[in-house]
Amino acid sequence: MRLSRVLLSVGLLISLACFAASAQKRKGGAAKKANLTAATPKVEPINSDGIKALISRQKEKPLLVNFWATWCDPCRDEFPDLVKIDAEYRPGRIDFVTVSLDEVAVIKTDVPQFLDQMKATMPSYLLNVADPEPAINAVDPQWQGDLPATFLYNTKGEVVYKHFGRVDTAELRAAIEKLISSKP
Repeated sequence: MRLSRVLLSVGLLISLACFAASAQKRKGGAAKKANLTAATPKVEPINSDGIKALISRQKEKPLLVNFWATWCDPCRDEFPDLVKIDAEYRPGRIDFVTVSLDEVAVIKTDVPQFLDQMKATMPSYLLNVADPEPAINAVDPQWQGDLPATFLYNTKGEVVYKHFGRVDTAELRAAIEKLISSKP
């Protein structure tokens, strides 16, 4: 049942993304390609096991993970706020990574171009799996794969804050502050 919902959601998202991409091309937005340079953020592929290892390992610092995609308007809207949070808290107090749910075909184009436009410097991954459900379940069994999704893990790998949809930055900052102030 859950797999069929995920597949239906993925199919709907792909259809919407195709429609949005064709609308952008008509407006000339997607036709303009930025030049990729050595300074363009590198995006690494990550699979379900990589996601599990990333979130479950013992850490010296809390971990903030944001799941997003270039075709997701709320993701794009919240990204400048996440870049500010990254600059404020990383590298000294938290680790912060982003995981794109874009198609693997854009790992070297659209995703790094967007990150470059946002001046994002946090480590960035792109989920590279045939079936996203195991990765989604590894992150949080209650998460249905909706984007954006933000998770804050303590040093033991336990979720201490999660938010589905555009994150409230004041709420996220409060959760980060509470977590880093409670560290021994």
